[in-house]
Amino acid sequence: MEHVKALAIKAVMTLAVLFIVLGLGFGVSFANVVLITVVLGAVSYLAGDLYILPKTNNMTAAAADAGVAFLVVWLMLWAIGMAAGTAALAALISAVVIAIGEYFFHQYISDKDLGMNSGRNRRWETSSDH
Repeated sequence: MEHVKALAIKAVMTLAVLFIVLGLGFGVSFANVVLITVVLGAVSYLAGDLYILPKTNNMTAAAADAGVAFLVVWLMLWAIGMAAGTAALAALISAVVIAIGEYFFHQYISDKDLGMNSGRNRRWETSSDH
């Protein structure tokens, strides 16, 4: 259930950012904003939040999320017919704002211990008891 809550938080954050930047700033339709949000959310949650974050730190994971956001948004905007340069600018702005939001979202993920190596899946940790 915690993953559903985390995905919902991420979806609302990403949709808000992409609607403001892409929808209001670049005239992308709401349907395309929603589609980009779903694709980006799925990719970045699995890669950045559940895999990279537990193995590195918040800044590294936020930087990785920025890179993923840039690529996904740019490629999807380009695929729907936006000029490559305009799509790159829209993707860059989106990626920077999303990375800032992801930094705070990662704190939530870490507090809830939702990474791939959390809970029962965590590898043996060294302790001073051995």
